[in-house]
Amino acid sequence: MTPDRFRDCLAALDWSQRGLAQRLGLQPTTVRRWAAGTGRIPEEVARWLERVAQPLRREPRPGRMA
Repeated sequence: MTPDRFRDCLAALDWSQRGLAQRLGLQPTTVRRWAAGTGRIPEEVARWLERVAQPLRREPRPGRMA
């Protein structure tokens, strides 16, 4: 998974890097390195993130409701 794809998945899920770090029990700096391309994203994390984000890419959330 490329850093761009990684950030795209987070955006599709409306998750912050810090939020993902909390979900995975990691330090935020680890996730920041993945997003910056200075750390390798583990394959199991990449596959999981793709699976979780995929439905939202096909069916994006509606905009803010008034």
